[in-house]
Amino acid sequence: MRYGMILVVMVFVMAIGVGSSFAQKGPVETAMEGCKKELDSYCKSVTPGEGRILACLYAYEDKLSGRCVYALYDAANQLERTVMALRYLASECKSDISSLCADTQPGEGRILKCLEKNESKVSSRCKQAAKDVGLK
Repeated sequence: MRYGMILVVMVFVMAIGVGSSFAQKGPVETAMEGCKKELDSYCKSVTPGEGRILACLYAYEDKLSGRCVYALYDAANQLERTVMALRYLASECKSDISSLCADTQPGEGRILKCLEKNESKVSSRCKQAAKDVGLK
């Protein structure tokens, strides 16, 4: 169970490395705050990046406090909700992205900026999806 939670969060950190724009406190912050004691005890010499900190927590999974385990579980849930919201938004805005933002390189919010720039041309379906997930 712990392995699954840590793995999900690890993949998240390696993939995007930042907190979610859909949550007040992102998954990374949740995990870092909840596991502060463990990070200070076991992982203080680990260089952040590329999932090394979460790999360290995984190495000490049998010594994690309940608070840390819960923080990792909560971070994994936040990540799952964010992924579902992005999947929904991408699905609803697929045709708009194809027609209006075909030349836009994905990443770092460039697709969303393109849609915002072309707001007058964006379909009502895409606009509603953006509103549903907490954007504009």
